[in-house]
Amino acid sequence: MSDVNKQQVVDSVPQKGFFGHPKGLFTLFFTEFWERFSYYGMRAILVFYMYYEVSKGGLGFDEATALAIMSIYGSLVYMSGIIGGWLADRVFGSSKAIFYGGVLIMIGHIVLAIPNSVPLLFVSMGLIVLGTGLLKPNVSNVVGEMYAESDNRRDSGFSVFYMSINLGGFISPLIVGGLQTSYGFHWGFATAAIGMFIGLVVFVLTKKKNLGLAGTVVGNPLSADEKKTTIKIFAISAVIIAIIVAIAIMMGWLTLKSFVTVVAVLGVLIPICYFVTMYRSKKTTDVERSRLLAYIPLFIAAVMFWSIQEQTSTVLATYADKRTQLDFMGIHIAPAWFQSLNPLFIIALSPVFAAIWLKLGNRQPIIPRKFSLGLLFAGLSFLVILIPSYFGGENALVSPLWLVLSYFIIVVGELFLSPVGLSATTKLAPAAFSAQTMSLWFLSNAAAQAINAILVQFYSPDTEMIYFGVIGGVSIALGVILFIMGPKIQSFMKGVL
Repeated sequence: MSDVNKQQVVDSVPQKGFFGHPKGLFTLFFTEFWERFSYYGMRAILVFYMYYEVSKGGLGFDEATALAIMSIYGSLVYMSGIIGGWLADRVFGSSKAIFYGGVLIMIGHIVLAIPNSVPLLFVSMGLIVLGTGLLKPNVSNVVGEMYAESDNRRDSGFSVFYMSINLGGFISPLIVGGLQTSYGFHWGFATAAIGMFIGLVVFVLTKKKNLGLAGTVVGNPLSADEKKTTIKIFAISAVIIAIIVAIAIMMGWLTLKSFVTVVAVLGVLIPICYFVTMYRSKKTTDVERSRLLAYIPLFIAAVMFWSIQEQTSTVLATYADKRTQLDFMGIHIAPAWFQSLNPLFIIALSPVFAAIWLKLGNRQPIIPRKFSLGLLFAGLSFLVILIPSYFGGENALVSPLWLVLSYFIIVVGELFLSPVGLSATTKLAPAAFSAQTMSLWFLSNAAAQAINAILVQFYSPDTEMIYFGVIGGVSIALGVILFIMGPKIQSFMKGVL
């Protein structure tokens, strides 16, 4: 462990200067804003890029393949947070991880801007996966480092930070989607690269003055012997993986279906391994072990929630493109624009939720019950889609207002669960695994999208009623169970509120 403790990090950060929050929140707010601008702008048009015909500027994939690839891509983006969290905790700290990640993301978008190349599509995906794994968990972890454990501004601060994510996510589909419609996909992808570059500039120019020691401390640095062992393990693992992949290609085993299955299994196994490793570590105290046990049902709830929410870029994107009336009140709606609805509603409602938590103080619902409400609203957002399908049939175009309503409902659920989950993760994390625990939080999204890669292949206009009904119903049922178990789970948190 570093000689610098958590309170010394807090003391090094100017505690006022950004809407009553630490000054460093300005740096992290705008770094994350531009990173999310680049990611959500790219994501808003990527599935269309894959399944649109070549004559329309796409790659000509079949729709089911495009949906599966999109889900796997999303899963790997969040799964790579394991690497970023480990490197931050054990090698170079969160601040350097954020910078290196931003550079990789920017290069990935530049590669994606090169027209009509399937190989470059996958190269760009690889770069963005690695870059997001470095940046995403660590920028959130640094937000948590700026607040003392007893600071009741923490949940409010994460709500403000969460608004930056969604401000970028709101603007980018409108701009990138408009550029794609008018000038082609690659102008949209190039704009995403520019966004990440601006984010890097903001981070580099303001971090020294605003962040103090936050992000610079290596929580559990590798010893000299551990470094040698780690290098050997990575080298041997790389060789073994290369051999397995080569054999799989030669034998014809490496197919999309097999890859989806492997990622889905990893999406479940990796979090389990993480929980076991942290729980059994000698560096984890008894109190921290109890808190990890409390974290497990929250993690499961998050997987269910993200499974629904992340289908906005797959199933609901296709629903917007093919099942929705896009000429509405004299306006032609680009399908990508619907993906601005989620962040738009979050921007509108985040200040409301932040104010509510501050107003309620110690009287606000306990963390597990906030999660249960998130699951309830997520389930309702899918059940709403059943209504136009039931009355209109599988071939009729539905009013875009149904999608608007669905997005609004899930945003309410997201604000009960996601910023609260970020905050709870920083409070429940063992000290020696702080960045890695944040990576574990993002693994809930990875697991959800890995599962989605299988689920989305069952979606079609013929199966809409069953698809939305079953998934929505399961989410509501889990929400009820979590609400009932809430006080018992809270007791394992050992004082964390």
